Amino acid sequence: MSKKIFKYFTTDDILKGLTVAILLSSFIYFSHLNIEAKFLNTVFGLLGLYLMIGNKNRAWFWSGFFIALLWFWWILLSFRFYGMFWAIPIGTLLVALVYGSLFWFAAFASNKLAQFTKLPLYLFHAIWLFIFSYIHPFGFDWFKPELIFIDSYIGINKWQFVIVLSAVVLSKISSKPIFLSLVVFAYGGWITNHKNEDLRDIKIVTTNISVDDKWQQEHQDVMFKIFFYEIDKAIAQKKQIIVFPESVFPLFLNLEPKLLSQLQEKAKKIDMVIGALYWDKTIPRNSTYVFANDKITVINKVVLVPFGEANPLPQWLGKYINKIFFKEGVIDYVASDDIIDYKLDGKKIRNAICYEATSEKLYMNDPKYMIVISNNGWFLPSTEPVLQQLLLKYYSKKYGTTIYHSINMSPSYIIKNGKVFYQK
Repeated sequence: MSKKIFKYFTTDDILKGLTVAILLSSFIYFSHLNIEAKFLNTVFGLLGLYLMIGNKNRAWFWSGFFIALLWFWWILLSFRFYGMFWAIPIGTLLVALVYGSLFWFAAFASNKLAQFTKLPLYLFHAIWLFIFSYIHPFGFDWFKPELIFIDSYIGINKWQFVIVLSAVVLSKISSKPIFLSLVVFAYGGWITNHKNEDLRDIKIVTTNISVDDKWQQEHQDVMFKIFFYEIDKAIAQKKQIIVFPESVFPLFLNLEPKLLSQLQEKAKKIDMVIGALYWDKTIPRNSTYVFANDKITVINKVVLVPFGEANPLPQWLGKYINKIFFKEGVIDYVASDDIIDYKLDGKKIRNAICYEATSEKLYMNDPKYMIVISNNGWFLPSTEPVLQQLLLKYYSKKYGTTIYHSINMSPSYIIKNGKVFYQK
């Protein structure tokens, strides 16, 4: 048994896996460094897939392991706010092992299927790379292989990814790299731009409040004065809409009648989209409060962050894990059942709170407009805001959705047809 395990730690397999992972992750770091690298992203993406397809099971394990590290090394950083620094390396290693095991299983299954059907191994490797977009460990769906081409000359739609994988498979089977030229048919520039009208006179607020300060009551008076100053400034600038980040009011706003009354008074002059908490009888919810048309609409989060807002494990096991990690246990947030749209400026807006904006579920029925509110302070400094933005660009391109994104601790922006625009 030990000999089989140690076979996975050969330098050759580790280096092959690491090389593939670097090639398939470089687009994130180019974007993080503000380097426009369409040509390199195209070449590196194709080369990474070419080296991966046909590789050994052990190399597939290490590819998945290192891809998880390079894409998601930040995923446990929020634990430091609970004083659980020790859990960060352990949790990060577990995430890498989950993806490594997933990749190993795909390679193992491909070998068995190739032996059984007598079809080329390359074909099954390609099929698994396509299937990975639909496999979400614990409900976490940020790994989409076609995302590697988001800032390249190749498109990100599934049919375009099929063309890319087919070109690689044909070149491998025939040993003729000329077949890679078929990727020209996956060129991304052929996609028609969606001509959505912009929301008029909208102010997207960026806040820079650390998570430590945000939840301390002694800082709230100062924070709230800043928020009301932003509202008054937007009114003076004749803005029609103002959008604040996720949980910008870090309290159960429906239990604060004085604060609600003050906001309603401001809402007579400007429509407002504000992140705050909502106490639903005995259930805590992460919510958006929309002040418009002389009423308040509360929209609760539909897709919760696995392990961050809700434990995806079975209830009996989830409670046990919560008791281990949190001395007094925790109460998970509860997701809403319904995806909600609301109207601003005469247009239907899809509501999304942080993580759920990167979930395919929120793009049902191809919404034309989405307002997203986020708090990226939990994961900074890291590449999380960049990967989040790349995923939003992906969905904007795929569904033609114009996205307005208000963020705490990262610059806010608008995404239209997959292009990012920062407000001045």
